[in-house]
Amino acid sequence: MTGVDPSRLDDQQLMRELETIHRTRHDTLLHGSNDALRTHNARMAQLEGEYLRRHPRRPVAGGRTRQGARDRNRDRDRAQA
Repeated sequence: MTGVDPSRLDDQQLMRELETIHRTRHDTLLHGSNDALRTHNARMAQLEGEYLRRHPRRPVAGGRTRQGARDRNRDRDRAQA
């Protein structure tokens, strides 16, 4: 494992780690080696898993659901008609 076990991070440290890994994601995908990408994927999964464990009832935006996407597409299609 790379980095501190996410369960040992306080909430502020966890959020900082998540912000960093999300910020570096695109560059790792485009320019990182396969090994770097595997490591990045594993660490991201660990950090996100810990966040979800701590916040199982986090607020979910209606537009970020499947139904919300269907509604957006329907509205877009109506506007184009």
